[in-house]
Amino acid sequence: MNISWKGVFPAVTTKFDAQGALDIPAFQHNLRAQIAAGVDGLIVGGSLGESSTLDWDERLELLAAALETAAGRVPVLLNVAEGSTRNAIRLAQKAQAAGAQGLMLLPPMMYRATDRETTDFYKETASETDLPILVYNNPVDYKIEIKPEMFDELLRLDNIQAVKESTRDISNVTRLRTRFGDRLRILCGVDTLALESLLLGADGWVAGLVCAFPAETVALYRHALAGELEAARALYRWFLPLLELDIHPQLVQNIKLAESLTGLGTEFVRKPRQPLRGPERERVLQIIQSGLDTLHKK
Repeated sequence: MNISWKGVFPAVTTKFDAQGALDIPAFQHNLRAQIAAGVDGLIVGGSLGESSTLDWDERLELLAAALETAAGRVPVLLNVAEGSTRNAIRLAQKAQAAGAQGLMLLPPMMYRATDRETTDFYKETASETDLPILVYNNPVDYKIEIKPEMFDELLRLDNIQAVKESTRDISNVTRLRTRFGDRLRILCGVDTLALESLLLGADGWVAGLVCAFPAETVALYRHALAGELEAARALYRWFLPLLELDIHPQLVQNIKLAESLTGLGTEFVRKPRQPLRGPERERVLQIIQSGLDTLHKK
């Protein structure tokens, strides 16, 4: 399956039960809602999917469940976030053998690699798989920036095709588009910059709050794509307080709380994470409930 790298790609949460085991039925329930809303792909086992708490067998189990649910309607990507080139290659190959249609590839974890080390990491991993690759560029959280001159090298490999643009520098959308044209597809990776990025020419959106609000996320993308600016602005103004829950250290707990209130998930997280409690939970609840109360008035 070819990936167009256009549209909404949910970075789906991983569902657990009260004991911390995978809850595959709940996971698939959410995926069905995403597909019904019209998303364009699914990304499994990302940071929002609590990848750091998942072993490889669990990631592949989630991949299998997502592939079963998608049934060829949308591509399913597995996130690869490993500390060594060797392990990144091995997991990429396992994902390909298991039927993944693409990869989201993070730079080396737990080590602040140099530009050369980072470039070689991506090139060596990509050269050992046929799967199309979405490069995750998030120097704010991972302290490694994949700069335009590094993409000059990376794009020599045909299967490095897109970037999840999370630098928080909105001008980077224009910078990358000017330099690489359509050779590098650009997906916004920051919910609070989604509309701005799309209007500047981003191809799509790797979304977080989509996990709780799939229809609204897809509608915002489609309004932007169609140039329906008044409708896009109105929806975005309603959505922004919710989208801000994505740019927070406890984004996983925030989004899972939202999923629980929209009937698309539960609050269960895997330790060391813990569900929100006390005043912080009340604050987030108020934001979500306010959004729900005004959902049909936007």
